[in-house]
Amino acid sequence: MSYVTYHIPANYTDAGRLFGLFPIRNTVEAAIIAVPTLFFCFRLLPFALTTNIVITMALVVPSVGFALIGPGDDSLSRALIAWWRWKRRKKIITFRGTPLESKKRGRTV
Repeated sequence: MSYVTYHIPANYTDAGRLFGLFPIRNTVEAAIIAVPTLFFCFRLLPFALTTNIVITMALVVPSVGFALIGPGDDSLSRALIAWWRWKRRKKIITFRGTPLESKKRGRTV
């Protein structure tokens, strides 16, 4: 029986990630979303245990999956802050009469 030695590179583990796949920030945000959802589903739903589990998983799995992956491989909080800044700083352009150029040239619009 012969043994084969494989060289594993030093950067293989992707430090700063959970299971080498999810960034730690995304994992914390996913936990922050999952814990209250689990609590409220089990406390407020008046169904049997099996039904509560199915409804809870239908809510938790997609939301936590989205939080783990993140929009555009970014964390939810960063995406929300970027959206909020964009929403706050965008300007609305409105038309208030004729342009200055047409008034100077004596044209009627």
